[in-house]
Amino acid sequence: MPLRVIVTRAAARATPLADVLQAEGYDVVVCPLIEIEPIDDGPIDVRPYDWVVVTSANGAEQLAKRHSGYLPRVAAIGAATASALGTYGIDVDFIPTEASQETLVAEFPRPAGRVLFVAAEEARGLIVSELDADFRAVYRTRRLRPDPPPTGDLAVLTSPSAADAFAALGVNVPVVTIGPQTTRAARGHGLRVRAQAQTQDVVGVVAAVRAAAR
Repeated sequence: MPLRVIVTRAAARATPLADVLQAEGYDVVVCPLIEIEPIDDGPIDVRPYDWVVVTSANGAEQLAKRHSGYLPRVAAIGAATASALGTYGIDVDFIPTEASQETLVAEFPRPAGRVLFVAAEEARGLIVSELDADFRAVYRTRRLRPDPPPTGDLAVLTSPSAADAFAALGVNVPVVTIGPQTTRAARGHGLRVRAQAQTQDVVGVVAAVRAAAR
């Protein structure tokens, strides 16, 4: 029987990953554990800034739809966020060598000038503190609790919030993560991490699923 893989990504972003996994022969269960709620509080005025920092595809979408004024230089936390920005025609001027706030801050071009950090309501504060950035919350993440919980051989977690939600289900299923921050969150909850994606995109996640399935 094919390996049964639980895709926990938010419904609007689950299809590309689920389609590729199914094409590779896995039995895929799409079970969103988070949903994204935009914080619609008006335009995002980027005119006073030298840089805008984006750390997720959801942040990229909100920036693209709502920015007011000509975009300054844009930093993306990783390839997946840069790709999301690219789909809206936004050029990316800086990507750190690892998709983490720590690496972004360490490698960020100096002097940074005035920086705007566009992210989730519950985003970590490292970029704000280290780059003296202004913060604009453009969406919030809600955890979902399906009843009954999903069953499978392996679960894919693509964000720390998904790791939080999956751990709350109390199911004994090993996981694959999209990157180091999600791995830390998963292990912090005692989840068994079988593999971590080397690139934060569909290709990287699918390769990690293959590695975990061996």
